[in-house]
Amino acid sequence: MELGLKGCVAIVTGGANGIGAAICERFVLEGASVMVADIDGAREDAFAESLRAKDGVAQSIAVD
Repeated sequence: MELGLKGCVAIVTGGANGIGAAICERFVLEGASVMVADIDGAREDAFAESLRAKDGVAQSIAVD
């Protein structure tokens, strides 16, 4: 199923692990730019970097 997210921007809270990380990965695969928002700054940075390594557009931000 194609979600048609090319050119969209998504902010995913709790995006560094679990369901949030799976959502980020799928959105990136569908062409969206993703903001990974999570309380764990080190994890979110590493995860956003892994998405960029897969040619995705991803940034991270620490939130509480």
